Amino acid sequence: MNANDFLNKGNKIAVAGVSADSKKWGFKIYKELKSAGLQVYPLNPKYKTVGQDICYPTLEALPEIPTVVITIVPPKVTEQIVEQCKKIGIKKVWMQPGSESEKAIKFCKHNNIEVMHDACFIVNGLKKNRKTKQGEAK
Repeated sequence: MNANDFLNKGNKIAVAGVSADSKKWGFKIYKELKSAGLQVYPLNPKYKTVGQDICYPTLEALPEIPTVVITIVPPKVTEQIVEQCKKIGIKKVWMQPGSESEKAIKFCKHNNIEVMHDACFIVNGLKKNRKTKQGEAK
């Protein structure tokens, strides 16, 4: 499994557990993805909007099926989200540290959903990818 598959600019990304609080990781990751030019949907039933963007309550409520779901929620919620992913055909899930569970990871593996865990999407994904590309450009 390659982190670059999750970082493809053509991916549509849903951030499950996005927050309107700028101090929380759900907000930081969402804003970082938007700043990187990725197509990203905020997902949290607590909010109607995050900044100027519509915030969706569930994966099924999104206007299109995302390519990747990033979970920034408690493990029990991640377990529900991966079941929704299977139901609607999402094939890539990145579980932020603290959101993963063995049950959710095994569910993904048994249902042909690529899963990343024990790695931060920003630190181990986007920023590492940017450094690699900057190194290649030199």
